[in-house]
Amino acid sequence: MLRSLDTSHITLLRSFLLSPSSFSCHSSFGLKTITSLSQSKSKSHSFLSLCPTQENALPHFRSSVIRCVSSFPTLHWNHAVSCSQVDAPAHDQDTTKPAIPVRAFFFSTSVDLKSLVEQNKPNFVTPSSRMTNYVVLKFGNLADSKAPGSSFLNGTNGSYMIVFQYGSIVLFNVCEHQVDAYLKIVRKHASGLLPDMRKDEYEVREQSALSTWMQGGLDYIMLQYLDVDGIRTIGSVLGQSIALDYYGRQVDGMVAEFTDINREMEATGKFKMQRKKLFQLVGKANSNLADVILKLGLFERSDIAWKDAKYGQIWEYLRDEFELTQRFASLDFKLKFVEHNIRFLQEILQNRKSDFLEWLIIALIGAEILLSLYDIVQRSAMNL
Repeated sequence: MLRSLDTSHITLLRSFLLSPSSFSCHSSFGLKTITSLSQSKSKSHSFLSLCPTQENALPHFRSSVIRCVSSFPTLHWNHAVSCSQVDAPAHDQDTTKPAIPVRAFFFSTSVDLKSLVEQNKPNFVTPSSRMTNYVVLKFGNLADSKAPGSSFLNGTNGSYMIVFQYGSIVLFNVCEHQVDAYLKIVRKHASGLLPDMRKDEYEVREQSALSTWMQGGLDYIMLQYLDVDGIRTIGSVLGQSIALDYYGRQVDGMVAEFTDINREMEATGKFKMQRKKLFQLVGKANSNLADVILKLGLFERSDIAWKDAKYGQIWEYLRDEFELTQRFASLDFKLKFVEHNIRFLQEILQNRKSDFLEWLIIALIGAEILLSLYDIVQRSAMNL
């Protein structure tokens, strides 16, 4: 262990730090002095080492001296310093924790949140905002601390599930083989189950030493720490994204159907759609648009994002990452195409009905004329 540093040693260190080029590795005086610095009462420990045969070892030695001297802001030269204090590496650079898997599902068009909460009260997380279209449930041995920098999900110590009223479910830190068990909890309270379930995957990574609050990547987002408000913010965007994907596919189906009708009209010049089928398409288009705007709340900013700029940054980044605005614009354009075709086909059906009524009136007038002629002929025969 290093016991003390005398004035001559300090002078040598200062001169080396200011001008390392003047210090020669081949100088016996320099090597002797450095050796004296590295000696301690227990010769089994060494303080510093320097290779006398490689010139590029000087910068390394210099950085080692700076690190050792600067690591003791209250050090007195006559105080004892342990070898572990000198040689111990810095622990302030935290490594990245295991990635937290995030899985989003959409398998129904409506969920009864009230009954869901009643049957899962021990797992219910009290809301921190006025949003009422979703609930948060937690599972596992999870520390419920809201201190800044606290991590709620640092590997395998717990899971979160966010359930939205419009049918989306977002799972945090749930393994693939456990997904069905969590979905069964919600399926009991869901209505309008879909034949094909939509699924999407994402990742959240924590790194406390991150220079900025958040950093985006390919299919993941890196945060200094993840808490419940962060889970709510991320879950809200992922829930909207997976639901928007479903409604987008529904509209794509309607567009494809109208495309086939138009091609048939182009080839045959005839329109065979029944009025009932057309009205069903009208109702489907209107309900999809209403669900996207009203149920999903696509244009409503999260209350958590309003209150704290950190979560607002996450919200803005994820909306841009999943292109929610662009996808809604595309869906709205397709709905306008469907609406244009519906209006055109309605006019055709209306013209058909008008033509039928006109021909019916003509037939009635003709029948009346024939009856009048028959009556005239019959009366003439009787007069004769």
